[in-house]
Amino acid sequence: MNRIALVEDHERLSTLVRKALAAAGIEVDVFDRIASAGHAIAETPYGAIVVDRGLPDGDGLSLVRRLRADGNDTPCLMLTARDAVHDRVEGLEAGADDYLAKPFSMEELAARVRALLRRPAAMQSLNPAFGDIQLAPDQGRMSCGAETVTLPSAELQIMLCLVKAEGMVVRRASLEAAAWGLTEAVTPNALDVALHRLRKKLQAIDSTLQLVNVRGHGYALRPDAS
Repeated sequence: MNRIALVEDHERLSTLVRKALAAAGIEVDVFDRIASAGHAIAETPYGAIVVDRGLPDGDGLSLVRRLRADGNDTPCLMLTARDAVHDRVEGLEAGADDYLAKPFSMEELAARVRALLRRPAAMQSLNPAFGDIQLAPDQGRMSCGAETVTLPSAELQIMLCLVKAEGMVVRRASLEAAAWGLTEAVTPNALDVALHRLRKKLQAIDSTLQLVNVRGHGYALRPDAS
């Protein structure tokens, strides 16, 4: 999934991070407390988690420790104002995968997050492909041969889920979480509208794939049976 969880209580910083990662094709759900982040992470298969150490309800390391104890191996990047060696070691020993001291450049943060997103099996390529289509998340584009269409953020996240599933069914709730996360209010038919537009875009680029509704189960990309 090209969606991450950011656990950061500094509103201006979280806004800057969200914008920088969105420009790289990565959507961000922001949480300002360990408790709310923990509930969301348990429900949503995020591609990575970025956690500040200094949070109102505790040290972000406690969240990482809890995730690892529960068997959650989602890649984690720790943010901190501390730059001492023992602080970095403590973070890594708690289960964090990377460590970035403040202040940092948004370009470096985006590069670190993209590197973490390469780690899960579901994110082996930053330009996922399936059948005759390829996605370019950083450009917001979907291509089939020489034909290309643009994809707004929600449509891009839906296609990333479907492409990575490689023809397997993806539940409706998973597609909604990928497209809008858990913190954004959406209308009940928002997914249906997005899927309708994606079907038209697949036709527009002459793809042989169809976006099919597997009734009672979810949605999948399948070759045109006609």
